[in-house]
Amino acid sequence: MKQFILIILLGYTTISLCQENNNQNDFFLAESYFRQGEYEKATQIYKKLYDKSSFNTTYLNRLITCYQQTDQFLIAENLLSEKIKKNPTQNYLYVFLGYNFEKQQRKELAKINYDKAINSLDVSAAYGGIIGRLFKDYNKLDLAILAYQKAMQQNANANYNFQIAQIYGEKGDFKQMFEYYINLIDKNGSYLNLVQRYASRFITDDAENETNILFRKTLLRKSISKPKEEWNMLLSWLFAQQKNYSKALIQEKALYQRNPTDLSEIFSLGKLSFDNKDYEAAQQCFSFIDEKSTSKQEKIEANLYIAKIAVATNNNETASIFQNLFNEFGKNQETINLQIEYADYLTFSKSEPEKATAVLEEALTYSLSKFKKARIKLKLGDVLVFRGKFNKALIYFSQIQTQLKGSELAQEARFKVAQTSYFKGDFDWAKAQLKVLKSSTTQLIANDAVALFLKITDNEPVDSIPSGLKQFAKAELLAYQNKDEEALQELDALLSPKKQTETTLFSGAKPGEVIYDDVLFLQAKLLTKQQKYLDAITSLEKIIAADNQGFLTDDVYFMMAELYNFNINDVEKAKEYYQKIIFEHPSSIYLVDARKKFRKLRGDTI
Repeated sequence: MKQFILIILLGYTTISLCQENNNQNDFFLAESYFRQGEYEKATQIYKKLYDKSSFNTTYLNRLITCYQQTDQFLIAENLLSEKIKKNPTQNYLYVFLGYNFEKQQRKELAKINYDKAINSLDVSAAYGGIIGRLFKDYNKLDLAILAYQKAMQQNANANYNFQIAQIYGEKGDFKQMFEYYINLIDKNGSYLNLVQRYASRFITDDAENETNILFRKTLLRKSISKPKEEWNMLLSWLFAQQKNYSKALIQEKALYQRNPTDLSEIFSLGKLSFDNKDYEAAQQCFSFIDEKSTSKQEKIEANLYIAKIAVATNNNETASIFQNLFNEFGKNQETINLQIEYADYLTFSKSEPEKATAVLEEALTYSLSKFKKARIKLKLGDVLVFRGKFNKALIYFSQIQTQLKGSELAQEARFKVAQTSYFKGDFDWAKAQLKVLKSSTTQLIANDAVALFLKITDNEPVDSIPSGLKQFAKAELLAYQNKDEEALQELDALLSPKKQTETTLFSGAKPGEVIYDDVLFLQAKLLTKQQKYLDAITSLEKIIAADNQGFLTDDVYFMMAELYNFNINDVEKAKEYYQKIIFEHPSSIYLVDARKKFRKLRGDTI
């Protein structure tokens, strides 16, 4: 008997599954017809599906739409009227019926039925979500908002703030959109990331953008009327988007006061500030961590960045800062990154590569991790290239590639191989490495690889005729080695055919050639380093004169603006070149900085 019942149950289950699969197949076929506009064919299938499952609102919605698209309004009306008679509590049906009348231009009847749907929510909010969604689908946006609002009034647990916010976004009413996004978080803080993601579609890096201002004001009002840490989080995020890191730090400090154990967000903000060259804000972040943290490792990491900031800003006390840190934290496994940074400083800021080599070789004795060893060897390779010991450098880079295959460090080492080969004039081997790196998972390495690959391919010799690439690579190597005067002589020779040697056979870089712009731009950088600012401007002006639409144009304009602003002290000229980026190069990576600095020079309150 038990076996017999089991057989019957299995048979029933099999039949049910088959029916379900058939329904799914029919639905997909009907959807295909529907999307292709073949409403007659779709109607037949949806009718069959609806007859089997009359409770399914998707089938009903599609069937009614098919009737309306084929002008069968009376059939749709009769179907809906009959369904309302059988199920008088399913008030969302009035939306279907109202829209059916609206399609026939019978607007009074449409309004009567829409009102019935809306008024039903005063009694029961059970179908509030469906009614709101149907009104939105029919582009009756104000009615959709009203339906959602009534549903929330009737049911304190209902939360349709997100749907209302999206509708206000569609209407272009950003003030109300942000209000409802904030209300959503106010009701449930777990929605913060969702709101941040959707708000980011309307937020730009321009603090004076209308939506940025609206969002900021909405948050500030809410933070005063009903303080919550979520408002500080969102304000910090907003200021970071606008690259106003000091204001973001104020919000992060307020959050820290509520939870004085977690400094991770301030560390992330400091790193973001540093990466975007806002060294003042970065210094504030890392100094705060150094002051507040009780973790030795956090203090070391914060002070590493403080040392990096000292190097980047040419602080006269940089050497003392490093020595004080070693006195405080020692030279050991925990301070390896600090030792690497010190070696970089000794090499590229002080031109003391032999001391740097000794520092790194000592650091190797402290390292227990193969990744830390690889990081030290990578820097050793850099120092060896600085010293002109290319083959030994290549050995270190190759060791990293072999020992850490597929890692980010291995990719970085491959790029160093390519760069070193380029400096040596071995362009074919450099290109072979760069081709592999162009698809690197690390975006920065991929970008650097593409830039160097294009530099080689755009300028390499054709039919064995010298192009000047070898001399330019030599000039870049000399600049890398801080031999600025020799590098400038090499560049000058590239621009002046009379200064070419008999063995080069190169006729000189000419306007219109890619190498011409590259030579002048490197020349301007080196002249700036030597504080020959007007000479640097002259080099940059030659690039613009040759081609004011070249790939370096926004780089040139920004460099000129910075020189006039900070070194030559010509405010009007600085404003002129910042404006060129704002209006002529709106997709430039310098846009945010240019806009901010232009406004500051204009006297705006930032």
